Amino acid sequence: MSESSPSPRYLAPSQVAELLSISVDEVMDLVHEGRLRGARLGSPAKWRIEEQSLRGYIDDQVEEARQMHLWQQSQAASFPEVWGSGNATRPE
Repeated sequence: MSESSPSPRYLAPSQVAELLSISVDEVMDLVHEGRLRGARLGSPAKWRIEEQSLRGYIDDQVEEARQMHLWQQSQAASFPEVWGSGNATRPE
């Protein structure tokens, strides 16, 4: 027997909107921008967003926020905090 990966799970745009606290139109903008993977599924066809894509999007947003926080911290740091307070000497 071969092990198969679980089939992808899909969410309605309204579910994604609720999870992200944004509007359905904003969810669809993310799909059209390629930041979320979506497809028209079923009959009649309705938009669905791949759950794994949503997880990746959230991970990307968390990482972006972390990097922005680190950048803001580095901008607020004084030179002595960053480079030390010792006197600069010229090597001979």
